[in-house]
Order: sequence, then structure tokens, then C-alpha cells
Amino acid sequence: MSLRLSDFDKYSAKEKAAAWAVHVFTASGAVLGSLALIAVLEGDKLAVFFWLGLALFVDGIDGTLARRAKVREVTPFVDGTTLDNVIDYFTYVVVPAMLVYWFGLVPAGWETLAAATMMGVSCYTFANANMKTHDYYFSGFPALWNIVVLAFFILQTDPWTNLAVIGVCCVLTFVPLKYVHPFRVPHLRQVNIPVTVVWAVAAVWLVLADPDASRLPVDHPVAYWTWIASSLYFVGLSLWRSFWGSR
Repeated sequence: MSLRLSDFDKYSAKEKAAAWAVHVFTASGAVLGSLALIAVLEGDKLAVFFWLGLALFVDGIDGTLARRAKVREVTPFVDGTTLDNVIDYFTYVVVPAMLVYWFGLVPAGWETLAAATMMGVSCYTFANANMKTHDYYFSGFPALWNIVVLAFFILQTDPWTNLAVIGVCCVLTFVPLKYVHPFRVPHLRQVNIPVTVVWAVAAVWLVLADPDASRLPVDHPVAYWTWIASSLYFVGLSLWRSFWGSR
């Protein structure tokens, strides 16, 4: 259906400004991802996770803002979903893949294959028309490589374990298990959002505490076990929804 000028002339200047502001906010994720990539090349892990964390925050709330601003109606000639997917691929896949490669998070000689596989397999995720279920869960591993790499960092896992986890996640991309989206899934949203905030605070605490040294649970027990517990909550919820929840 062709667009007519009258279709969006009916919206006020304030509504148009709000819609465009949301698009700019979403696009800021590309800037944050670029800063994270620069930090990778400079070997600054703390800065990498700082910028990726901000990008994750932007992605977490821009959808809600877009729906409130009615961007599809006010700016129908701008596809916010495509914009979001392009930026997500960059910040969720490309930058983490480069982090795996640059910091040698997998055994020597496997860096290129691991990074390339992460990027190649994730293309399916973003091209999958059934990536979201009717109740807004992700179907298949949703290319959350930024979270996976963060886990490598917090848990201080060895390169072979990291390689195995990357391989499993690549396989799970094609397995229709359900993964909770804490902001979109209506079920338990009143619990999921606070747990997400707790998880984020614990992660920030651990990253800021000592970005380069090896970490043991006894070093920062409150933050460490809070992060573990909140992570397991989402894993458990996703498994429950996949196998025992109502379909």
C-alpha cells in the first residue's frame, strides 16, 4: 500500500518529534557498538563491557518507547524493526565475536573459526521469520553473544570450555527452545524486570571490581552469587517454558 502525505500529516509536530527521537535513540546503539569495537582493538575490556552494557540498555527499552510513540504510524517510511536488527547484529554478534578473537577466549588456532561461526550462524537468527513466538519468547538461541562473553569473563572459564559453549549455542540456534525476553514476555514480567535490574547491577559490580584479574566467588561473594542466582532464574524460566509451560 502506497503512503500518502495525509497519512502522517494528521500527527502533531510533538508526536513526530517523539517518534524521530526514538529512532535516534535506537540508532545510538550503533555508536555505542562502534565505541565497544574500538575498545576491543585497544585491549580495554572494561570499556568494551561498559559500551556493550549501554547498548544493551538502549535495546532493552527502545521497543517500549517505540510502541508508546507509535513510530510505525507516525513514521511509516522508517522501518524501526530493520534498524533495530542491524544494530543488534552489530552489538550482540560482531563486537562479541571480535572480543573472542582479539582476547583469545578460545584455544590458540580456533579464534578465527569461532568468531566466524558466531557471526555466520547468527545470520539465521536475524533472518528467521519465526524468531519470536506468539507470546514473545525467542525461539532458538537468540544470538546473545554479548551475554555469553560476559559470562566467560565473570566465570573466568578456560578457553576449551568457552569453545564448547560457543559450539553448543550455535547448535541451539536451530533448536526451538524458548528463551525469555524480560521486557516483552507478559508472563511474570513484574518479576522478570526487577530480576533483570538485579542481574545488571551485579554484573556491573563484578566488571568494575577488577576487569583483568582472575576472579573467585570469595572475592565478591554478594555480587557473584547474586549474578549466578539471577542468571539461573532466567535459565530455569526458559527451560520451564520450553518443556512444561503451556504452549
